[in-house]
Amino acid sequence: MPRPTVVSEVVPLMYRVDEAAAALRLSRSSVYELIRSGQLRTVKQGRRRLVPVTALAEYVASLGGAA
Repeated sequence: MPRPTVVSEVVPLMYRVDEAAAALRLSRSSVYELIRSGQLRTVKQGRRRLVPVTALAEYVASLGGAA
């Protein structure tokens, strides 16, 4: 009897800019503006700019009662 296949999903630790934009429900250009202004922390890996999940959480927390 074959064993069931277990698929474990890998939780991302970093997002590409377009993925971060989708997660924040913002446009890519808005996310790049947040990066330029220093409001959203990123890391460079080679030519790629990646947004750590923790940086997204920090940015959302910094919004506080801005709404």
